[in-house]
Amino acid sequence: MKNRKKLTVLIATLTLVIPAFSCSSSTSGIQASGERSNIPTSMQANSETVQSIYPLVLETTTGEIRIEEKPMKILSLSPTATEILFAVGAGDQVLAVDDQSNYPPEAPMSGISGYSPNLEAILALEPDLVVHSYLPEDIEQGLANVGIPSLPQYAAATLEDTYQQIEQLGLVTDNNESAMAQVQSMREEVNRLIVRTRNLESLRFYHELDQTYYSVTSATFIGQVYDMLGLENIADAADSAGSGYPQLSEEYILSQDPDLIFLADTKCCAQSIETVSQRNGWGSLTAVQSQKIIELDDDVASRWGPRVVEFLEAIVIAMEQVD
Repeated sequence: MKNRKKLTVLIATLTLVIPAFSCSSSTSGIQASGERSNIPTSMQANSETVQSIYPLVLETTTGEIRIEEKPMKILSLSPTATEILFAVGAGDQVLAVDDQSNYPPEAPMSGISGYSPNLEAILALEPDLVVHSYLPEDIEQGLANVGIPSLPQYAAATLEDTYQQIEQLGLVTDNNESAMAQVQSMREEVNRLIVRTRNLESLRFYHELDQTYYSVTSATFIGQVYDMLGLENIADAADSAGSGYPQLSEEYILSQDPDLIFLADTKCCAQSIETVSQRNGWGSLTAVQSQKIIELDDDVASRWGPRVVEFLEAIVIAMEQVD
């Protein structure tokens, strides 16, 4: 029940934030300006003539955020944002991270919950910037009252959203070049992986979020990763509610007989090739008989940061190994 509750919270959170990307990404409409300039963010980040980007004003989907100086005491309440901050070289600017930010290992994890943060606990750390994927309105207002900027980076809907969030955190932390290099490297690696799948046969798959058969459709970030590699998602036809995260029935999965099964519940729910093979009736599935059950890292398969490349590579390797 504990794992089911956690999944429900995750799904509810993602369901709330994903619509914000339906017309534009989380940062596509963001421009950085301030006392120094009103030029677009991309031009500011590339400018070699500007000595300092601060004070920095960001126009975000939730309003205007002003950052007076280079943030050196960042509190990250998003595991993905934590990964991005360290990837762009801002790790030494991170004061603390939430209780789910378990990567990289050197991230200074705190007891603050990213799901239900406590304002007093946040204020006690005296951060100069809070980065998050979701904050209750009262927490947002509490931070605003004491002048602590709060930067939202909602769940990405596409890889472009991921790239833009990386660039945004690079800009905010004064690590522009590193962030752009990170994005360029990711783009090149993703393109390389896509090329590897061009001549592979079309395959059908099932992505498992937990052992109660919650899955994802192609409308979600995770589903789009599979879609760009040319895989057919059996969950698409079963999402009558249009949530993006349908709960499939065991009978439905067996009737669809997927070629590949991806388990994103190896950590949370201790699922494995062995447990799936032992499920009632699953021994007849093509994926089980051919042992094409891929055990994913739950974190890598659920976050939209730099390690999404590892997720894509795991999928491509599985596709290449199908006889």
